[in-house]
Order: sequence, then C-alpha cells, then structure tokens
Amino acid sequence: MTYKKVILKKGKEDSLKRFHPWVFSGAIDSIDETVEEGDTVSVYAADGSLIGNGHFQVGSICVRMLAWGDGAIDEAFYQERLQAAMELRKSLQLLRADNNSFRLVHGEGDFLPGLVVDVYGSTAVLQAHSPGMHFDRYKIANALTHLQGVEIKNVYYKSETTLPYKAELDAENGYIVGGYDTDVAVENGLKFHVDWLRGQKTGFFVDQRENRSLLEHYSAGRRVLNMFCYTGGFSFYAMRGGAELVHSVDSSAKAISLTNENVALNFAGDERHKAFAEDAFKYLQQMQQGQYDLIILDPPAFAKHKSALKNALIGYRKLNGKAFEKIARGGILFTFSCSQAVSKEQFRLAVFSAAAQSRRKVRILHQLSQPADHPINIYHPEGEYLKGLVLYVE
Repeated sequence: MTYKKVILKKGKEDSLKRFHPWVFSGAIDSIDETVEEGDTVSVYAADGSLIGNGHFQVGSICVRMLAWGDGAIDEAFYQERLQAAMELRKSLQLLRADNNSFRLVHGEGDFLPGLVVDVYGSTAVLQAHSPGMHFDRYKIANALTHLQGVEIKNVYYKSETTLPYKAELDAENGYIVGGYDTDVAVENGLKFHVDWLRGQKTGFFVDQRENRSLLEHYSAGRRVLNMFCYTGGFSFYAMRGGAELVHSVDSSAKAISLTNENVALNFAGDERHKAFAEDAFKYLQQMQQGQYDLIILDPPAFAKHKSALKNALIGYRKLNGKAFEKIARGGILFTFSCSQAVSKEQFRLAVFSAAAQSRRKVRILHQLSQPADHPINIYHPEGEYLKGLVLYVE
C-alpha cells in the first residue's frame, strides 16, 4: 500500500537501504503538498522506486520508517509487530510469578520508532514520541489487549510531555482501555508502587532491573548511599542483599515519599533505611568522609541534546569526583549516564578524569548497559543510551 509521497534527493536513499529508520529533512527533495503532521507517507528514491512507509513530522527527523516496501501501517501491522515484541520478552523469561514488569516496546529497538510501551502487571503504559504514534494510539491499544502470552486489561496513555510541543496535539494523559486496577507491580520478587499518573517516564525505570540485581550481590554488610533515588529501586535491592544501612537521597520530596512507600512494601518497619529530600551535590559535599562504602549515582539525563554535551560532561566529572573523594576505602561505586547524547567513550573519559583527579586507585569491575527488553536495533546504534560502570575504589 502506498500513501502520500516523500521523494528523496539523489543518493540520499543509501542509509535507508541499510535499514536506518530515520529520514532527515536535508535528504528530502519534495513532499506532497497535502501531507500533514503525523500522516503516514511513502518514501521514494529519486529514481521513483518505493523504499517504504513511515510517519511524517515537521523537524530534523522528518520520517520515521515503519515498513519497508509497500507494507500497510494498519491495525494488523501493529498486532504483528507487538506480538513479535512480546515473543522476545517471553524468550527472555521476563514473565514469571516473581516478575510482571518489563518494557514491551522500545521504539526503534522493536522496529516501532516513536513508541514506548511498559507493562506493569495487567496495565500497559503507552507513550508516543511522534505525532504518528499519537494518532495511531487507539489501534495500538486495541492490539495490546489482544496479545498472546500476557493479559493486558488496562492501557494508560501518557504522552503529554513526550510529544513535540510545536505539533500542538493537545494530548491528554488518561486510560484508553480499562481503568485503575492497582499500582503495585513485581520485579524479581520485590514489590513497588508505579506512579504512571504523575511520575517520571512511565512511572518506574525498568531499564535498571538487571543492574539492581547486580547491586544486590555487592550489598551484604555495606553502608549504601542511593543518590537520585527516585522511587528507591536500588535501595530495596540493597536491603534484600543484606546492607548494613541504606540512605536514599533525591531532591524531590514526592520521590522520597514514594521511596519510603516502596521500602515499606518490602521491609515494613526496617530501621536500616532512611530517606532525605536534598540536593545531590549538596548532600555529597556535606557527608562525612568514609560514611558510605557503596554509592549509586544514577542521575537524570544531563544532556538531552548535543548542545548540552559539554556541560553534561563537566557535570559527570564533578559528580563522580565528589563520590571518589568521599567513598570509604575498599568502596564500590555504581555510576550511570542515561544521556543518549553522551557516548560510552565520553562518559568513561569523564569518570576516568574524576578518578585521576582524586588520585585514588580505581578498578573497573563491570561495564553496564540497558537490559535485553530495551534492545538496540543493529541498524540504529543511536538506540544505545544507558551506560554504567561498577568501580572498586581503594
């Protein structure tokens, strides 16, 4: 099936023939004058040959490719793609009695650019990052409720802050299917509240699941500081791992409240945990030397765009430098960057520079990335965004 036309300049189809899913504005020769934001369009090479179909939007990335050749972008398309995504998650054994939370769709990594879907029990939280996915949200929601291998009863649409504001789509968050059931989900046997109504992203950071499990194995007998704790994921893994004490810090009082609720879900009355609503840099500056021997640094994205890269790298150096300065001898540092604009090499260099300035002996124990339910499309390496290091500090 073909749609309204987008015709490329001569030679600009090469990246698409290598299955890269983005068409940049500079590659376009002409656009059908009736094309509107969010429309499904057919992309043609300069010689008139059809390349494939995708969603159009105004901006640097003009088309996000969904199908190669003449494949239709209809409900059957979403049913097929979502079921393929579901089969991958089943093969990863993410649906178990002790785990009902995972990412079902990770944009380009699941060949659905502009779409994110996280599953928490019987609720799917759907997030559109492109006008095309916004307009197709009802088709997607219907397909979600017909998936084999998981029972989705509720679909919550949460895209007010993820859609391009210039598109003026007036997207409202709310249930497309079903309604509020419960906000308690399970990850590796631990319970947590998910605030998909008011929380960040889809309500919880499922991308740190495997890294939290790793932290658990290092926590026995240690004094743990969880910086930028948000809903406390690392904190209750550390407690289950046998930490001597766990302190959670976040600048948001709402996040601290949710952290305390999550700790209580799993360790009611456990006095090893305390939470503080304070600025991270201020807390690190004021804390005692050697007060903690396991520190987690998992800040929000310091650079959402390339223009912020320089300041972001300075921020990572300062943050890690303060942790190197204050951590106890024989301490372990889990440090992360979720900034897509920051490469693995740039993040590592920022951390290495901080280590060198601290003049302490530091060794890499693990190099971390995003989990398998956040797959990276081999034709779209830009999809690798989460970087992490586990470091031993003498």
